[in-house]
Amino acid sequence: MKILLVHKFFHITGGAEVFFFEVGRVLSAHGHDVGYFSTQAVQNVQSTFAQYFVAPPNYTDGSLLRKSLGIGQMVYSRDAKHKFKKLLEDFRPDIVHVFAIQTHISPSILDACHEMDVPVVMSCNDYKHICPNYKLYHHGRVCEDCKGGHFYNAIKNRCCKNSLTFSVASSIESYVHEFLNVYRNNVHTFLFASEFMAHKTEEFWGRDSLRWRILRNPFDTLKNSLYGEDGQYFLYFGRFVEEKGLDVLIHAARLAPDIQLVAVGDGPDRQKLMEQMSDLGLTNVNFVGAKWGEELNHYLRNCRCVIVPSLWHENFPYVILQAFAAGKPVIGSNRGGIPELIQGDQHGLVYEAHDPLALVSAMRKIMEDDATTHQMGERARSYVEKEFNDEAFYNQLMSIYQDVLA
Repeated sequence: MKILLVHKFFHITGGAEVFFFEVGRVLSAHGHDVGYFSTQAVQNVQSTFAQYFVAPPNYTDGSLLRKSLGIGQMVYSRDAKHKFKKLLEDFRPDIVHVFAIQTHISPSILDACHEMDVPVVMSCNDYKHICPNYKLYHHGRVCEDCKGGHFYNAIKNRCCKNSLTFSVASSIESYVHEFLNVYRNNVHTFLFASEFMAHKTEEFWGRDSLRWRILRNPFDTLKNSLYGEDGQYFLYFGRFVEEKGLDVLIHAARLAPDIQLVAVGDGPDRQKLMEQMSDLGLTNVNFVGAKWGEELNHYLRNCRCVIVPSLWHENFPYVILQAFAAGKPVIGSNRGGIPELIQGDQHGLVYEAHDPLALVSAMRKIMEDDATTHQMGERARSYVEKEFNDEAFYNQLMSIYQDVLA
């Protein structure tokens, strides 16, 4: 089978790109002919398909005319459609699997697929298809103001990078795509990693307005398996941004000065969090900076538990799978797809996202019960080994492709 994979970036910037490249890796390992379409960038992974890649739009620099042209390209890129159609003619895929295409590529390529009668499946790893800022969250709150097609609220809220320019551009983008109905007209089946995102999409679009299936992200368990002791500190690792809930974590640390926390990562909120810790006189939180590879594995291998305190509706955090593969339970907020992975008290504990007291209570349960903590970690490891290995993912993906082609 020939499969064409499409995503806005062809280099790793986060979990969405890991998912994109992992799908290609698994398909190639099973003998399929895999093609790629993306945007041009100096940091891209080398590819024989790079000649087809399109330049991303620029709608933030230059004159008003140049910005307007950039917004037009972001909304519906004729250049992307032209180059993609050429790729379809040359590669002749049986199916096109798109990931994040908004803004950088635009859904014009979906019309190209429709015109050439090539079926499309679309993996949604964030909420961009229903939310102009992709997170259903801004300025400290979960937000559904744009439900019902009221995308002008993105401008009122300045919810896209806290910028009027970005918010106007994203609002226009959403209005045009809604008017053209470009996704539901051209995508045969939508793929979601969490039931939460699937049902949230139904809330916005209507329950009977789309076909969807669950496709959980592939995860190389063998590569990520770690074995260590049940340590005496709790671990956060990830970006230091508002929606990740580190503010709640800091307040929980203030309420439990006897519990040790280690925070691995970096981001725009790092300095603010450091000042907050200083103002509160906290000595039980250690910010160790960004760590990768074996340096990160050291902290993960020796922690007691991983904390995922997100305030926005996370879809499918890779950090949870990394924790599970290391045999560590997870304390996670009750947001998005997080509870689906933790599964009650099977693989950790779930708490109310904005409640630092509830987080402290969960940490004390984990700290005070060695046997239960170890059992949670072992169940988590077994779960990820069984559900997220390459063969399980491949079989699920091929079942979807074959249903679409049939």
